Amino acid sequence: MAVLAATTGGALGAPAAAEGETPPGQVDFPTHCLPPQEAGLPPADGPTTARITVDNPAPQVGDTVTVTYQVLRTPAVAPLDPNGAGGELPADTLTPTGRILLAGAQSGEVTVVGAKRNDPVPAGTPLPAVTMTGTFTVTAPGETTLAPGSYTLHTGHLLELDTTCTTDTASAAPVSARLTATPLPTANLRSVFLGAAHGGPGDRVKVTAAGFPPGAAVTVAGRAGAAETADRVRATADERGTVLVELPVTDRATTAVVAYEGAAWTAGRGSGPAAYTVIAVTAPASVTPLPSVTPPPSTGTQKVTATVEPGALGMTQTGEDITLGAVPYGDGGAAPGRIGTVTVTDARGGPAGWSLIGKVTDFTGPGGIRIPGASLSWTPRCVAAEGSRSVCTPGSAGVVGADGALLASTPDAPLVGGTFTIDATVTLKVPPYTPPGAYTAVLTLTLS
Repeated sequence: MAVLAATTGGALGAPAAAEGETPPGQVDFPTHCLPPQEAGLPPADGPTTARITVDNPAPQVGDTVTVTYQVLRTPAVAPLDPNGAGGELPADTLTPTGRILLAGAQSGEVTVVGAKRNDPVPAGTPLPAVTMTGTFTVTAPGETTLAPGSYTLHTGHLLELDTTCTTDTASAAPVSARLTATPLPTANLRSVFLGAAHGGPGDRVKVTAAGFPPGAAVTVAGRAGAAETADRVRATADERGTVLVELPVTDRATTAVVAYEGAAWTAGRGSGPAAYTVIAVTAPASVTPLPSVTPPPSTGTQKVTATVEPGALGMTQTGEDITLGAVPYGDGGAAPGRIGTVTVTDARGGPAGWSLIGKVTDFTGPGGIRIPGASLSWTPRCVAAEGSRSVCTPGSAGVVGADGALLASTPDAPLVGGTFTIDATVTLKVPPYTPPGAYTAVLTLTLS
């Protein structure tokens, strides 16, 4: 288990449509724009023309999506000079902020902000088009719709003034964009652990099977290579998804133990094999007396037996805390780092490979603000020591998250074992304008 910590510290244009065509996603909706009293202007009612676009219309759950809210036309007008001198709103004094409304598979609001960028605007004339951007994390699979919400146009000339434009509650703004999210693939975390790695014929081995759905019917069985042996017991998983049984191992062909749901073992609903060796008891040799005749020259033989006893599967890790790089406040970006090096030793000597799975919690920062664990991704690396029997395969580069991801594994084979060094570079994607401070999560590694 490791603790990870990260420290946080222009307007986008859309492709133009052909002349006379309405760009995809462009919508009109009635708005009521209320200037502050100091502006010397009455409320303005009229249509707003807007468009919302997303950078990824087909994300996975856990992805961060960037959204762009363009206000192409507004009934709001530039404030008058409070001294009655007319004039104009100077360039680069208009800052827009707004809301995008999510509905469908995922609901909520996304705050968007624009740059302070505008041409001069004569007082009392409509304010110019603005572009605002923001991000949100996808939390649910399925279709999510995005509709424009209220927006505020802040002007900072002579006085700091806010003109807020809201949608007509009787006719909410129409949907301007859609995205369809797919769920992350789930890892098979079913595993089996043995109280002993070897025993004589008929010995009862204590078996712990974990990672199954609560209440599932689980079969614990012996295995010889890819085939099951006659050794078998059945039980029901408890509320934690765990089964505790004793398996009588009477079949001398048994070389491993597995646990699974359903009528037969499958890769999706079964555990990997745990190695087990049946050690046969050798009977003493009998001696038959020679006939009482002239004996031949005497010779003597002795049977010499040496036993190589299987060991265990285990791991060690260098260090416990992982500190990621800092990112600047406002820009957001990638906070890089590296996990502590993990050393896996497989001395079981059986046919079963192993897998190393990682899970990460959400990152929690000041005031309880969270960065989803699905924002952490890694690129694993695995090296087998010289003389190791197994080939170590690193997991795929991608999201870690709360559902878990494969860090490294070795396959089943007639004889496995060795020492393996595993590490991974990690990157936390920090959204723009994440409040400054330290954000901490827990990364848990499970070997089975």
